[in-house]
Amino acid sequence: MRSISFRLINIAELDTEIIVNSANTDLEASGGVCGSIFHAAGYDQIQNACAHIGHCDIGQAVITRGYQLKAKYVVHAVGPIWQGGDYQEPELLYSCYWESLRLAVQYDCHSIAIPLISTGIYGVPKDIAWVTALQACIDFLKENMDYDLDIVFAVLEEEVLEMGRETLQKMAPEYEKTE
Repeated sequence: MRSISFRLINIAELDTEIIVNSANTDLEASGGVCGSIFHAAGYDQIQNACAHIGHCDIGQAVITRGYQLKAKYVVHAVGPIWQGGDYQEPELLYSCYWESLRLAVQYDCHSIAIPLISTGIYGVPKDIAWVTALQACIDFLKENMDYDLDIVFAVLEEEVLEMGRETLQKMAPEYEKTE
Protein backbone atom coordinates (compact mmCIF):
# COMPACT_ATOMS: atom_id res chain seq x y z
CA MET A 1 0.00 0.00 0.00
CA ARG A 2 1.19 3.50 -0.80
CA SER A 3 -0.59 5.88 1.52
CA ILE A 4 -0.44 8.81 3.89
CA SER A 5 -2.47 8.79 7.10
CA PHE A 6 -2.74 10.80 10.29
CA ARG A 7 -2.90 9.55 13.87
CA LEU A 8 -3.49 11.33 17.15
CA ILE A 9 -0.87 9.40 19.13
CA ASN A 10 2.55 9.58 20.77
CA ILE A 11 4.86 8.51 17.95
CA ALA A 12 6.84 6.21 20.27
CA GLU A 13 3.73 4.02 20.67
CA LEU A 14 3.36 3.20 16.97
CA ASP A 15 4.45 -0.15 15.61
CA THR A 16 5.60 0.98 12.19
CA GLU A 17 8.94 -0.41 11.03
CA ILE A 18 10.53 3.04 11.37
CA ILE A 19 9.73 6.03 13.50
CA VAL A 20 11.28 9.42 12.81
CA ASN A 21 12.79 11.49 15.58
CA SER A 22 12.98 15.29 15.42
CA ALA A 23 16.68 15.42 16.17
CA ASN A 24 19.28 18.10 16.78
CA THR A 25 22.64 18.21 15.00
CA ASP A 26 24.47 16.68 17.97
CA LEU A 27 21.96 13.79 18.10
CA GLU A 28 21.53 14.43 21.83
CA ALA A 29 18.36 13.64 23.74
CA SER A 30 16.09 16.61 24.31
CA GLY A 31 12.42 17.21 25.13
CA GLY A 32 9.26 16.78 23.10
CA VAL A 33 9.18 14.07 20.44
CA CYS A 34 12.87 13.34 20.88
CA GLY A 35 12.60 12.86 24.64
CA SER A 36 9.60 10.58 24.26
CA ILE A 37 11.39 8.39 21.71
CA PHE A 38 14.62 8.18 23.73
CA HIS A 39 12.69 7.25 26.87
CA ALA A 40 10.67 4.53 25.13
CA ALA A 41 13.64 3.13 23.19
CA GLY A 42 15.88 2.83 26.22
CA TYR A 43 17.73 6.05 26.85
CA ASP A 44 21.26 4.71 27.26
CA GLN A 45 21.10 2.38 24.27
CA ILE A 46 19.82 4.93 21.78
CA GLN A 47 21.99 7.75 23.17
CA ASN A 48 25.07 5.54 22.81
CA ALA A 49 24.12 4.72 19.21
CA CYS A 50 23.66 8.41 18.46
CA ALA A 51 26.94 9.29 20.17
CA HIS A 52 28.68 6.72 17.98
CA ILE A 53 27.30 8.49 14.87
CA GLY A 54 28.21 11.84 16.42
CA HIS A 55 26.59 14.44 14.18
CA CYS A 56 23.93 15.00 11.55
CA ASP A 57 23.62 18.11 9.39
CA ILE A 58 20.41 20.15 9.16
CA GLY A 59 18.21 18.72 6.42
CA GLN A 60 19.78 15.27 6.72
CA ALA A 61 18.90 12.06 8.55
CA VAL A 62 20.69 9.08 10.09
CA ILE A 63 19.37 5.76 11.36
CA THR A 64 19.75 3.67 14.51
CA ARG A 65 18.09 0.54 15.82
CA GLY A 66 14.80 0.97 17.63
CA TYR A 67 15.94 -0.94 20.71
CA GLN A 68 12.94 -1.24 23.07
CA LEU A 69 10.48 0.43 20.68
CA LYS A 70 8.02 -1.55 18.59
CA ALA A 71 9.75 -0.03 15.56
CA LYS A 72 12.85 -1.76 14.18
CA TYR A 73 14.59 1.54 13.47
CA VAL A 74 14.64 5.19 14.45
CA VAL A 75 15.51 7.76 11.81
CA HIS A 76 16.95 10.91 13.37
CA ALA A 77 16.07 13.82 11.06
CA VAL A 78 17.46 17.28 11.80
CA GLY A 79 15.08 20.06 10.91
CA PRO A 80 15.85 23.75 10.61
CA ILE A 81 15.22 26.45 13.17
CA TRP A 82 12.70 28.93 11.76
CA GLN A 83 14.26 32.31 11.02
CA GLY A 84 11.45 33.80 8.96
CA GLY A 85 11.78 31.54 5.94
CA ASP A 86 14.65 33.35 4.25
CA TYR A 87 17.37 30.87 5.22
CA GLN A 88 16.29 27.82 3.19
CA GLU A 89 14.13 26.53 6.05
CA PRO A 90 11.45 25.00 3.74
CA GLU A 91 14.08 23.35 1.54
CA LEU A 92 15.96 21.95 4.53
CA LEU A 93 12.71 20.70 6.07
CA TYR A 94 11.70 19.06 2.77
CA SER A 95 15.09 17.34 2.73
CA CYS A 96 14.50 15.92 6.25
CA TYR A 97 11.39 14.13 5.06
CA TRP A 98 12.95 13.01 1.77
CA GLU A 99 16.00 11.59 3.53
CA SER A 100 13.83 9.81 6.11
CA LEU A 101 11.80 8.15 3.35
CA ARG A 102 14.96 7.28 1.42
CA LEU A 103 16.31 5.49 4.49
CA ALA A 104 13.04 3.56 4.80
CA VAL A 105 13.51 2.22 1.28
CA GLN A 106 17.23 1.60 1.81
CA TYR A 107 16.44 -0.52 4.89
CA ASP A 108 13.57 -2.32 3.10
CA CYS A 109 10.89 -0.93 5.40
CA HIS A 110 7.32 -0.39 4.23
CA SER A 111 5.86 1.63 7.11
CA ILE A 112 7.14 4.84 8.67
CA ALA A 113 5.77 7.16 11.36
CA ILE A 114 6.76 10.80 11.17
CA PRO A 115 6.17 13.78 13.46
CA LEU A 116 5.66 17.32 12.19
CA ILE A 117 9.38 18.14 12.29
CA SER A 118 10.65 21.52 13.54
CA THR A 119 7.26 22.82 14.71
CA GLY A 120 8.04 22.67 18.42
CA ILE A 121 10.85 24.74 19.85
CA TYR A 122 12.34 25.18 16.35
CA GLY A 123 9.30 27.31 15.49
CA VAL A 124 8.40 26.39 11.91
CA PRO A 125 4.79 27.53 11.37
CA LYS A 126 2.51 24.50 11.19
CA ASP A 127 0.88 25.49 7.90
CA ILE A 128 4.27 25.76 6.19
CA ALA A 129 5.43 22.56 7.87
CA TRP A 130 2.41 20.60 6.62
CA VAL A 131 2.74 21.78 3.03
CA THR A 132 6.46 21.02 3.06
CA ALA A 133 6.11 17.61 4.74
CA LEU A 134 3.27 16.47 2.52
CA GLN A 135 4.92 17.73 -0.67
CA ALA A 136 8.06 15.76 0.17
CA CYS A 137 6.01 12.61 0.84
CA ILE A 138 3.90 13.01 -2.30
CA ASP A 139 6.98 13.63 -4.44
CA PHE A 140 8.74 10.63 -2.92
CA LEU A 141 5.78 8.31 -3.51
CA LYS A 142 5.49 9.51 -7.11
CA GLU A 143 9.20 9.00 -7.74
CA ASN A 144 9.13 5.53 -6.17
CA MET A 145 5.99 4.15 -7.81
CA ASP A 146 7.14 0.54 -7.50
CA TYR A 147 7.69 0.67 -3.72
CA ASP A 148 4.89 0.17 -1.19
CA LEU A 149 5.25 2.64 1.66
CA ASP A 150 2.69 3.49 4.32
CA ILE A 151 3.42 6.92 5.83
CA VAL A 152 1.79 7.80 9.14
CA PHE A 153 1.98 11.30 10.59
CA ALA A 154 1.81 11.12 14.39
CA VAL A 155 0.64 14.30 16.13
CA LEU A 156 -0.60 15.09 19.62
CA GLU A 157 -3.25 17.73 18.92
CA GLU A 158 -6.55 17.26 17.08
CA GLU A 159 -6.26 20.72 15.50
CA VAL A 160 -2.85 19.87 14.03
CA LEU A 161 -4.14 16.53 12.75
CA GLU A 162 -7.09 18.21 11.01
CA MET A 163 -4.77 20.80 9.48
CA GLY A 164 -2.73 17.94 8.00
CA ARG A 165 -5.77 16.16 6.61
CA GLU A 166 -7.14 19.35 5.06
CA THR A 167 -3.76 20.13 3.50
CA LEU A 168 -3.47 16.65 1.99
CA GLN A 169 -7.03 16.90 0.65
CA LYS A 170 -6.02 20.05 -1.24
CA MET A 171 -2.70 18.65 -2.47
CA ALA A 172 -3.23 14.96 -3.30
CA PRO A 173 -6.34 13.32 -1.80
CA GLU A 174 -5.62 10.08 -3.66
CA TYR A 175 -2.89 9.27 -1.14
CA GLU A 176 -4.97 9.62 2.00
CA LYS A 177 -5.65 6.44 3.92
CA THR A 178 -8.44 6.77 6.43
CA GLU A 179 -8.18 4.82 9.66
